[in-house]
Amino acid sequence: MAHSWFEDALGILTGTFSAAFGIYLLQSSGSVTGGTAGLALLVDFATAWPFWLIFGLVNLPFAALALWKKGVSFTVRTVISIALVSLFSAVNHVLVPLGDINPIFCTLAGNLFAGVGLLILFRHRASLGGINIIALLVQEKTGFRAGWTQLAFDVVIIAAALIVVPWPNVLLSAAGAVLLNVVLALNHRPGRYIGH
Repeated sequence: MAHSWFEDALGILTGTFSAAFGIYLLQSSGSVTGGTAGLALLVDFATAWPFWLIFGLVNLPFAALALWKKGVSFTVRTVISIALVSLFSAVNHVLVPLGDINPIFCTLAGNLFAGVGLLILFRHRASLGGINIIALLVQEKTGFRAGWTQLAFDVVIIAAALIVVPWPNVLLSAAGAVLLNVVLALNHRPGRYIGH
């Protein structure tokens, strides 16, 4: 049941597009999420740097961890995925201008899109770097689901958002991050998916 190179390529394109669109909805609603995307959004809100650049830079240190623990194939797929999310993030701002939006809908929909995107990437042996890599390593070594590990890190990141984001947005962000991690915890577990 191995994926063909075409299935992997299409899966990575679909997963990164979905994740980038979800992040764009979060950014547009003034919300954050967990993981390195959440860290990048925090820096984006606090500085004038573009999200696509911040996201790439935040994930650089984790490339060495991926190479060491997950091998060349996973690392290459992950670096490509990070680059594609950065690219799609820049494109979304140009091609999908958002006017008056509902922050509740955009926060929940953004996390749902991002969660589904991550799930697709995980199933094609890739990730969006950072915390995703740690969560996958913990799941492989202990069986503790990646979504729950990610959620633990996300609590810390979202709490840090109180420094740059109004507290109602932080509460909404927390609800959205729970939704994202529930998607991962319920759908990405050992033995559930037989493709590789």
